[in-house]
Amino acid sequence: MARKTAVKDYIRTIVDFPHEGIMFRDVTTLFADPRGFRMAIDQMLHPYAGEQIDKVVGLEARGFILGGAIAHQLSVGFVPIRKKGKLPGTTISQEYKLEYGEAIMEVHDDAIQPGEKILVVDDLLATGGTAAAGIKLIERLGGEIVSCAFVIDLPELGGRKVLEDLGMDVTVLCEFEGA
Repeated sequence: MARKTAVKDYIRTIVDFPHEGIMFRDVTTLFADPRGFRMAIDQMLHPYAGEQIDKVVGLEARGFILGGAIAHQLSVGFVPIRKKGKLPGTTISQEYKLEYGEAIMEVHDDAIQPGEKILVVDDLLATGGTAAAGIKLIERLGGEIVSCAFVIDLPELGGRKVLEDLGMDVTVLCEFEGA
């Protein structure tokens, strides 16, 4: 087996999942390997050394795994942004478009205080729809987004441009061609 030296080396591709023609980038193999997982968390943290970050926001669902680990390393709070109906208590909602239809993301209405510095984290940046919905929720609560960090970018799908057009700083650990 070849020696794994980069985060990308730990990510497997599953062909035709969940539908024919899709190249699914599976980060569970990255998460399962202690060296790979540590490498990803360390590399996701590195650009923010010395930055003030008050909370890490993770986008459902793999963003929870990454975001929790990053929040722990930074000694700050973690806030989940979830699909509609998954959070108890009072929430605010944001609709966003999917390839076929729409979806809704939610966050607790007291999860972020005005002026708090936020790092948004997820595993994959594709079209940017989920991240853009999360950004809008954070901004509605008065949070100030420091950056958005992802393990994988699929550049052909244009998500990075969507987020940059919203004024976001975006960092990614690796890119994969093809959807």
